[in-house]
Amino acid sequence: MGFSFKGADASATTTSEINPSPVKDVTPNSSDEKLRGIDVATAIADLDKIQHNHQWDPNLPHEKLDAVKSALEHGDVKEIAETDLLFTENSPYEEVRAAVRNTDGGEVACTVRAWILGMIFVTLGSGLNMLLSMRSPLVNFPALVVVLLAYPVGCLWAKVMPTKVFNTFGLRWTFNPGPFTIKEHTVITLMSNVSIAYAYSTDALLALQGKPFYNLNLGWGFALIFTLSSQLIGISLSGIFRRFLVYPAAMMWPTQFSYTSLFYALHDKSKSDGATANGWTISRYRYFFYVTAGMFCYYWIPGVLWQGLSVFAFITWIKPDNVVLNQLFGGYTGLSLIPITFDWTYVSAYLYDPLVATTEAHVNTLIGLFLFVMIATIGITYSGAIYAEYLPLVTSQTYDNTQNAYNVSKILGDSFTLDLDKYHAYSPLFLSPTLALNYGLSFAALTASLVHIGLFNGKEIWYRLKTARNQEPDIHLKLMKKYVEAPEWWYFALLLVSLALGLGTVLGYDSQLPWWGFFLSVIIAMVFVIPTCMIMAMSNIMLSLNVISPFIAGFIFPGRPIGVMIFKVFSTITLGQAQTYDATQVTNMKQTSDLKLAHYMKVPPRVTFWCQVVASIWAVFVQIAVMNWTLGAIPDICSNTQPSHFTCPNGRAFFSSSIVWGVLGPERMFGPGSMYAKFNWFWLIGAGTPVLLWFLSRKLKIGITRHLNAPIMLGAMAWLPPATPISFSTWAFWGLVFNWGIRKRYNGWWHNYNYVTAAALDAGLILSTIVIFFAITLPGVTIPQWWGNVDVYNTVDATYTAWLKTVPAGEKFGPATW
Repeated sequence: MGFSFKGADASATTTSEINPSPVKDVTPNSSDEKLRGIDVATAIADLDKIQHNHQWDPNLPHEKLDAVKSALEHGDVKEIAETDLLFTENSPYEEVRAAVRNTDGGEVACTVRAWILGMIFVTLGSGLNMLLSMRSPLVNFPALVVVLLAYPVGCLWAKVMPTKVFNTFGLRWTFNPGPFTIKEHTVITLMSNVSIAYAYSTDALLALQGKPFYNLNLGWGFALIFTLSSQLIGISLSGIFRRFLVYPAAMMWPTQFSYTSLFYALHDKSKSDGATANGWTISRYRYFFYVTAGMFCYYWIPGVLWQGLSVFAFITWIKPDNVVLNQLFGGYTGLSLIPITFDWTYVSAYLYDPLVATTEAHVNTLIGLFLFVMIATIGITYSGAIYAEYLPLVTSQTYDNTQNAYNVSKILGDSFTLDLDKYHAYSPLFLSPTLALNYGLSFAALTASLVHIGLFNGKEIWYRLKTARNQEPDIHLKLMKKYVEAPEWWYFALLLVSLALGLGTVLGYDSQLPWWGFFLSVIIAMVFVIPTCMIMAMSNIMLSLNVISPFIAGFIFPGRPIGVMIFKVFSTITLGQAQTYDATQVTNMKQTSDLKLAHYMKVPPRVTFWCQVVASIWAVFVQIAVMNWTLGAIPDICSNTQPSHFTCPNGRAFFSSSIVWGVLGPERMFGPGSMYAKFNWFWLIGAGTPVLLWFLSRKLKIGITRHLNAPIMLGAMAWLPPATPISFSTWAFWGLVFNWGIRKRYNGWWHNYNYVTAAALDAGLILSTIVIFFAITLPGVTIPQWWGNVDVYNTVDATYTAWLKTVPAGEKFGPATW
């Protein structure tokens, strides 16, 4: 027995064991019975919708689109009915069929047990992650840890807690409704997903309150309403745009597949059918724990015993002082032309687990990496453009004209303003070739996303705007229609409340941001919600505003570093939270992704709404309390010499960024006549590339161009730097090995075990990383000192000195005036 919000329609079923993989037709006549039960007129209408809305869907196999076209052209009743069944009885996407079951067991979701356990994990996870985020090096507890811990805790609760039923104001409830269900498990995970990562706004708050930074404390009220508003706007937008980003079958959200597969593995211990799994019969439950244990043990090798395995740049070990070889083959500041790593953290660090992404994402990422990063960087560096010969190729560090890290304190006057005399006496700001390209590609990716979605999905968006839940047939949407929907006015009301809190943030305190600046930051994010979320939903590649938002703010609000910082928070996290409340990532961005997870697991929409909102609000209070306690209780907090390494690395990065963009300003770096002015051409490159691909695919009918995606090619490398090319090339390699090679040759194994493998690899890595942090890193235990842990770092690549020209002592490089 559970309790439910009014109209949530939670089922009373309480069995903890879910049905095994859906049973296929068990009688010879079952298919004929299904065909006879189909209304031909409805089927024709469905197929017409499918043909129009999926004609440019890169993830839908061409043979299914051809079947739809053939059925509509021939008009044969049986062919129409059979084709309609391809889309109505299960997902048309093989990835979804492998990870999500086309049934709803009706298990109870909204229970006292789920809420108590969920709130406990939210409190512990969000508080602990907030504390650890202020330390360097940092470690975090992602939501996957909660998934693993919640299962044994929930099962233990079911065994030991009393089953007495209480009656409170007519509402019957109990602490123990029976066996722990898969939907309760999902609800706990949803609550943790939206809150377990520290809030993005706390980086700005640390930059404001930290004594080595602005040392400006605007009070608890400012911190709370700033964080609440920035977190809740994303939830509201994700709900408002559900018809575009959650309901359609094409919005797969691949990142969910490891979660759904893990839920099924934990709650269904039945063995696999060897006939459909290439001879494998081991249960997914046992397989998951075997792989998890294997990865947990294995990671001690590259993580502790032989750290040189992480970046296996053997050519740089042979010639450690050869600059060109280190630039081309190095893995720390080089291009990694021979990308070898034995460390899964490097493979999955930035684009997440490659086993859950689509083949289209892998291929487009490789194309973009080769054309727009490697070729472009080599051209810039060896042509001597933008003084690249004096800088490492790949680093997020900014430099002055003596090849040292740029010291922003040398250009600041009173009240954190720019002192032009100091600036002219010191140095212009220099960017590494890849960092300059990062800004250019960020410009291009955002314009490409708008043009790409407009060209390839414009009609589909207009159709979904009119249809809401009455869209083309999808088994999961059909199953969810049994539950009462969370009405859109709930999300609009939440949006109004969160906007009001945001206005209070900028108007009630000295924020340096006018009211119209706040609305502009939110509007910019809203413009990109649909295009970037659709791209992420189909490819698992996330496009962000973290580069472009301070760039825009710096132009609009020059000399207002705090205003630039707050503008960046609202625009970046509004889009980020909207993306992930639709799906579920192990980052700060969780909202649309979470809605899709609930959709796949058949959690009632109203339960999903309330568990997201309540958990998010509570986590804000927990994190602000932990942050303020830490700032007041730990001596020398945020200083570089803090004995326990509580140096506030994220707050420091936010502070430096606000100074660069708010004080120095983008005008001096990207404005007319500036050093990096030509990178503004990337705005046009981003807008033009989708037009070219659209022409090649639609007008010239070149079939392969249907799978080329400009926003992915231009935007997948958004983390490069600080990431290095090795992370992207190895990510694409392993993704193609599993999702193209193994899938093609051993499809049965792939269908049964691929996404469980993804979850297991991530789980083992996370658990091993946490243990290593607390056992070795935190207490300062010395790792084995031998060649594989010491001498591999004695290269110009690893020491960040792989530059073609060295500035002699006392001299400078760069322009004579600036």
